[in-house]
Amino acid sequence: MASVIDLPAPTEHAQPADAVQNAVRAKVNLLGMSRAELEGFFEQLGEKKFRAGQVMKWIHQYFVTDFAEMTNISGKLRAKLEQVCEITAPEVVHRHYSKDGTRKWVFRVGDGAGSLVETVLIPAEDKTGSRKTLCISSQVGCALDCSFCSTGKQGFQRDLNPDEIIGQLWVANQSYMEDVPVAERERSVTNVVMMGMGEPLLNYDAVLSSMQLMLDDFAYGMSKRRVTLSTSGVVPKIDQLAQDIDVALAISLHAPNDELRNELVPINKKYPLEQLIAACQRYLAKGGNESTRKHVTIEYVMLDGVNDHPEHAQQMIKLLKNLPSKINLIPFNPFPHAPYGRSSRNRIIAFQKTLSDAGFVCTIRQTRGDDIDAACGQLVGHVADRTRRAEQWKKKVAERQEIIRSQG
Repeated sequence: MASVIDLPAPTEHAQPADAVQNAVRAKVNLLGMSRAELEGFFEQLGEKKFRAGQVMKWIHQYFVTDFAEMTNISGKLRAKLEQVCEITAPEVVHRHYSKDGTRKWVFRVGDGAGSLVETVLIPAEDKTGSRKTLCISSQVGCALDCSFCSTGKQGFQRDLNPDEIIGQLWVANQSYMEDVPVAERERSVTNVVMMGMGEPLLNYDAVLSSMQLMLDDFAYGMSKRRVTLSTSGVVPKIDQLAQDIDVALAISLHAPNDELRNELVPINKKYPLEQLIAACQRYLAKGGNESTRKHVTIEYVMLDGVNDHPEHAQQMIKLLKNLPSKINLIPFNPFPHAPYGRSSRNRIIAFQKTLSDAGFVCTIRQTRGDDIDAACGQLVGHVADRTRRAEQWKKKVAERQEIIRSQG
């Protein structure tokens, strides 16, 4: 059932300036609303439900924010929408376009100075043609503190809401359409991965709503195969996801045994590998004949001398032997004071060969966007760290550097 939307309260008793301010504050942002929510909203306005589909197309397929441009809607309704609604994406405070085609945006979210989140678009050529994959953030910072990820070192502030999540996709698409006439605009982003700042399954409702918009034919109409959720392993939410939506699943594995994974991905202490693999198997088993759930993508950051030894490859073979999977080896992207280095090219290739010889589809991710700090694990933004994690991290780094100096 569609949720009830609070319409702006009358402001006839306010002073003129106050009335304008109250109206602006009270306007309903349509950007992140699902079709069911928009249908309920239009019914509240005394309009037919089909108006929801019309407005969704204007917003998500033609990237229109001005109701006056929505030409298949009556002038009276456009005026009403202008009075009580808005279509507002998160504020872009920086945009960086790399020489290799990678694009990164920094968004300000929240009131006042707010906090910053980052989004990256990576272009590539594949057998289907030109692919543009958008890596979307779901939280301001991250609570999980994986030891090799710079985002986790910034602490956690809050979850993003649906218009802040889908707004990243809206801005990325619109960036290719700025000089294109409205009638000729088309969606440019072909793939989405929920793999940016934050753990998507810890912001479940907003992420689910946003992915449903991505799949909706009245919005982005993306194929289920082209929307991927990446998780560090929140087992109960993987099971819930299996019930609620059919999208591709990726697991941030990074270690083939519990002892090492406890160090690299601390949530493993709560949901160890046996539970995680079982949840992935249940997720695949839930799909029907038309399901995209034919395999799980395994993400594995290659850390020099940490998780890249031959025995680690053998452990992965044993761990994944009963899980249909594709493995993506990711060269580590160092950030300032990171405690790890990137595995050598030769070691990564040897690791890949061991897995491939065992029958796994195993690829090495091409590093992109290094010149704009857009590579995997480098999204940090600026977060109001209520956990003081950034402060503690900097203190630990300073102590380590002092030890090195004293020993040198």
